[in-house]
Amino acid sequence: MKKVLKLTLALALMMSASSLFAQKFGRIDTSALLVAMPETKEMQASMETFVNGLRETLETMQVEYNNKLQEYQKNLNTWSDGIRQVKEKDLVDLQGRIQEYQQAASQDIQNKEIELRNPIIEKAKAAIDKVAAANGYLAVFDISMGSLAFYDEAALTDISPLVRAELGITEEAAN
Repeated sequence: MKKVLKLTLALALMMSASSLFAQKFGRIDTSALLVAMPETKEMQASMETFVNGLRETLETMQVEYNNKLQEYQKNLNTWSDGIRQVKEKDLVDLQGRIQEYQQAASQDIQNKEIELRNPIIEKAKAAIDKVAAANGYLAVFDISMGSLAFYDEAALTDISPLVRAELGITEEAAN
């Protein structure tokens, strides 16, 4: 009886040790994946259009400021003190509006990028989750951030090809 118990215990230990080694771990470079997604190219085009619109408005404001500054400099000696003060205040106000616009535009650019990037990130994450679950991966490590101090590249399976296939990204589309 003791012999059977020892044999059963030894067998159980061997099975648990072998199941530990049977765990699958994956790795993926999400930065490269996001760059390869067609949605990222669409996002970049949208951002370029958005930024160009903001830039055009800023350039219009700067042209207006430069025109008023030239007018001020040209007519400085011919204006009375009252008119000169009104023109100076107008220049200062316009310069302040330009600075406020630049700050607001910078914030708008950040917000727009987040608004456009989040659905892309969610789609990539969903594909990674789906591939990992379908292929029995215990964990998938993102190597794009360099947050892993060390990993054995041979022990971690690169799931990028599977995720790209899940997202419908072909090698031609990635380039």
